[in-house]
Amino acid sequence: MSFYHIPVLAEALIAGLEIRAGGCYLDCTVGGGGHSLLILEAAENVQLVAIDRDLNAIAAAQSKLQAYPSQVQFWHGNFSDYIPPQGLLFDGIIADLGVSSAQLDNFDRGFSFREAGALDMRMDCSQSLTAADLINYSGETELANIFYEFGEERLSRRIARTIVEQRPFQTTTQLAEAISHCVPKSYRYGRIHPATRVFQSLRIVVNQELESLKKFLSRSPTWLKADGIVGAISFHSLEDRLVKHTFREDERLKVLTKKPIIATDREMSANPRSRSAKLRFARKIN
Repeated sequence: MSFYHIPVLAEALIAGLEIRAGGCYLDCTVGGGGHSLLILEAAENVQLVAIDRDLNAIAAAQSKLQAYPSQVQFWHGNFSDYIPPQGLLFDGIIADLGVSSAQLDNFDRGFSFREAGALDMRMDCSQSLTAADLINYSGETELANIFYEFGEERLSRRIARTIVEQRPFQTTTQLAEAISHCVPKSYRYGRIHPATRVFQSLRIVVNQELESLKKFLSRSPTWLKADGIVGAISFHSLEDRLVKHTFREDERLKVLTKKPIIATDREMSANPRSRSAKLRFARKIN
């Protein structure tokens, strides 16, 4: 399956990074290369380091950015583990958090329950832990805590009890249906599918997303030049709160966005997945 990704909040991101000719930038989650391409096109002789945990994303970005062979360096891995070469500092850093369109729409990856797929959810397929491991082998209390802490799911105990009673689960749709049938009708037909928060929590734990984000936020200011800008696009409240409070409390940074930048009605209409996106920027104090 081809890897594609619609870059969200693209205009706001490019404007907020204040890209300049000859500048050096870091795209911590290159995905299909959409944001990276816009960065490279924004000014002359821009240098870019592009990171992703997903080798499919790296391959897609290499194809998309092939017109800039001498300006882009790729790095495969978790952005929180990246160590810039000695002496390299960036004018701007961006992290587009969450799951790409390609990952959601490839049902074999297990990020979505719109069609049956394996309970995988690994962004880096070389790691061992999968969502199936968590669902089929974790204790009831551990599952309930995962759903509550990382999915903010208020029916976490009921859902965890049902999962333990009915497991093992093999596919995403089996799990989603079990969750849907165990909650009250009023909850079942609410604004979002009752399995949404559970799937979010499993994905976060499988990929250690919040731990990685905390590490990245603490380290990224040391990767910036004076007056350099760091930005993050989050897609749920746990990420956004972490970005918001870290930017505010880090004495090395000055917050540039008192309120998050969100998608316009036009963008949300064209790309519904942009509806939950929030973009925040901070500048490194000189």
